[in-house]
Amino acid sequence: MPPALPQNPSPSPEGSRPSRGAPVRLRALDGLRLLAALMVAAYHYGGRGGEISQAWGTSPREQFPTASTYFAYGCLGVQIFFVISGFVICMSGWGRPLRSFFASRVSRLYPAYWAAILIVTAVFALPWIAFKSVSPSDTLVNLTMLQQPIGADRVLGVCWTLWAELRFYALFALFVVLPGANRRRVILFCAVWTLGAALADAANQPFLELVLMPEYAPYFIGGMGLYLIHRYGHDALAWGIVGLSFLIGQHYAVAELWHAPNPSFFSYRSTLGIVAIVAFGYLAVALIALGKFQWANWRWLTLAGALTYPFYLVHEHLGWVVVELLHQKLGIPSYGTFALTILLMLVLAWLLYRFVEQRLTPVIKRSLTAVRVR
Repeated sequence: MPPALPQNPSPSPEGSRPSRGAPVRLRALDGLRLLAALMVAAYHYGGRGGEISQAWGTSPREQFPTASTYFAYGCLGVQIFFVISGFVICMSGWGRPLRSFFASRVSRLYPAYWAAILIVTAVFALPWIAFKSVSPSDTLVNLTMLQQPIGADRVLGVCWTLWAELRFYALFALFVVLPGANRRRVILFCAVWTLGAALADAANQPFLELVLMPEYAPYFIGGMGLYLIHRYGHDALAWGIVGLSFLIGQHYAVAELWHAPNPSFFSYRSTLGIVAIVAFGYLAVALIALGKFQWANWRWLTLAGALTYPFYLVHEHLGWVVVELLHQKLGIPSYGTFALTILLMLVLAWLLYRFVEQRLTPVIKRSLTAVRVR
């Protein structure tokens, strides 16, 4: 989940109307990123079963009889993340050579990720921690971020979204960054990827589905369409990309998350609720792209955006440990434990940002972009 760093670009040689004004940071996008991360955290702490039930001592449905119904929708924060990612990656890859794009992604993703892997592994190795740890060999594989295609156990449950992000980066780098980003090329990429993903799903070919990600592609594509609108203004083709991606994206969200009412399942999400949250994600990014939230220019939103990625990495598994400590060992009530766990994970995210990301990211980036003279 790369940070939102969109700026109004310089005029384009293609003749389409570029965004106007001095470069500014879209701080509202940073805030939306944190909101999506908090949605996912609410889902992991109170909207599902599994290990979190062990941490609470009972099902979250008993801890949050009413709120758990709403927390169950929090998993849709991932879809919002993907829309934001499509916007931000399209922005960050514009006008950059492939080497610079690669360096920016590696230096952004890996420092906090490596730290999270090491911290979770160390905590789960403690003898009084009841949660299962991953084998040393699989832990080493996790450092590559390629554990899922290789078939190793995951240290971080949330890393499946990073695997989707990596595949998106690879496609975007190969077909947009390498030949040079421009409006026509991005539109063509969005169109071909949309059609290819639909055909891959229809053909039921695992390799094509793995590469083209039909269930996630619409969100990335929608974000790219919204960036074109942000960069060039209202455009029928760009709005068509956004509209089509939303229609397809809500279908996959409903197909994955909806089921008929069944008391055996942890939660029930209505079709209308799922579609509404997906629509909220697209609408929020669209309003930001159109400049409707320029008034939300508070500096603390920049910090909120910076904390989102490390928070997202550590909140789930370490949250189990903190919830068990606060609720079962110290007897803090459910909602107090919920709030304190969120706060402690944000503090840890700040520490990772301050002492890991801010120190390692520029070093890695300089090393990868340095020109070697033979």
